[in-house]
Amino acid sequence: MNITTSYLTRAELWLYITTLVYFLMNGAQIFETLVFVPKWAAAPPDNFKLLLDGRGASLKNFWIVFHSLHEATFILAIIFCWRIDFARNWLLVLFAIHFAVRVWTLAFFAPNIINFQQLAETNAVVKDLAAKTARWQLLNYVRVAIFIAVSIGLIPLCIRLFNLRQ
Repeated sequence: MNITTSYLTRAELWLYITTLVYFLMNGAQIFETLVFVPKWAAAPPDNFKLLLDGRGASLKNFWIVFHSLHEATFILAIIFCWRIDFARNWLLVLFAIHFAVRVWTLAFFAPNIINFQQLAETNAVVKDLAAKTARWQLLNYVRVAIFIAVSIGLIPLCIRLFNLRQ
């Protein structure tokens, strides 16, 4: 593998940035999962008002910006590590897992949060609401655990990439 010092420096930089942003995102997810979710999930639909824009702690814009930033840095890490086979391949595997969880988020978690918000505004009665809320909360633990596992998977990659200089 004929990798210049300049190329390696850019690869290291973007891998470091995406790893850092991923861990920051995980910190926010852990906080939300352990502090915020239990508050609104504790008494459905009464506590769903905590999810409303302007009256609660709607985190929609925060997550849209954070995930967009992170995915941009992740893609840049893949681009700048492309000529380093082990780094490219491992990043593609991790990104595929990340992408699958993002699809799951958009297909399951986001629509359910929107429904919970609508319930807070309309006070409609929904059959098995406590069970649906508990399922959302339980699956969210799984989702966050997968995101954490992906970020932890970046650590050995960082170490191996940084060791190429030696």
